[in-house]
Amino acid sequence: MTLGGRGRFAAMGNTGVEEARRLTGISIDHGVTLFDTADVYSEGAAEEVLGAALKQRRNEVLIATKVFARMGSGPNDLGLSRQHLIEACEASLRRLGTDYIDLYQAHNVDSLTPMEETLRAFDDLVRQGKVRYIGGSNFSAWQTMKAVAIADRLGLARYISQQICYSLLARDAEYELIPMGLDQGVGVMAWSPLSFGLLSGKVRRDAPPSAESRIGLLGPPFTVDWERLYRIVDVLTAVAAERGATPAQVALNWVRCKPGVDTVLIGARNEQQLRDNLAAAGWELSAEEMARLDEVSATPEPYPYWHQHKWGAERNPRLPSRRSQRAVEQARLRAQSTS
Repeated sequence: MTLGGRGRFAAMGNTGVEEARRLTGISIDHGVTLFDTADVYSEGAAEEVLGAALKQRRNEVLIATKVFARMGSGPNDLGLSRQHLIEACEASLRRLGTDYIDLYQAHNVDSLTPMEETLRAFDDLVRQGKVRYIGGSNFSAWQTMKAVAIADRLGLARYISQQICYSLLARDAEYELIPMGLDQGVGVMAWSPLSFGLLSGKVRRDAPPSAESRIGLLGPPFTVDWERLYRIVDVLTAVAAERGATPAQVALNWVRCKPGVDTVLIGARNEQQLRDNLAAAGWELSAEEMARLDEVSATPEPYPYWHQHKWGAERNPRLPSRRSQRAVEQARLRAQSTS
């Protein structure tokens, strides 16, 4: 999203090909294997810049892009209809300068197009070799579950991932999206883990967002409880100081260590931000640190979960910790190897 600098996305960044090639090179050298974009970012320029930057290293990485948003003035220039999906895929392939997309994602739900039509079109693209895997983004849990059920029933390519908003400030995904993903094998790609920079440590009680910042120019992506944000940042900065890390690294580490999260998407606009973000992958918060951050960022549990956990706790445990998940998975693999 930080590449290209066209239209309303100019506020996100305007990185060109040469700088993008340098930053993606640093990322690959630090173990990054996936780069995510969308056709709508900078009106297609983000795909063009990313494709040119990765041209010499295409076989080393996965490229993910998305389809849904309006890309023209016509009635079929948006959504997830067969016509738009196929045309958009061909356009993304041209802009990216590649003959296949590793992960092609529905960027939003299209309530006017039957899911069967969308999934059959995706399946055709997979069978043609133009797309290798498909996923969804910004779906509700029941919508992804419906898509998965349709694909399984019809023998079509299945959504293997869901790209969702998840951070210390935005924890809604913990109630439906992440449990559904764990249950159905739909991986989680967490976007905006720093909540548009609100969790970078730069925004505090005595330092509100500047008018020139991304938040100042575009506004926050969701309704923000500013007092809750400041309480979270207070704990973030305290943990960061104890760790010798930055608040942004702590916020990224918290998301990375949560149950069900498979990858965390970062959107650094320069080398300093990039290297700072990448450093969050080299360590893990302790259970005590995770608990402190969980507590300060907690929100009231919605119905029916408070009822299930209060009166049905023996049969409905809360989402397990990532560490307990790993233990369960290791035990399952050991059992398979001995059976």
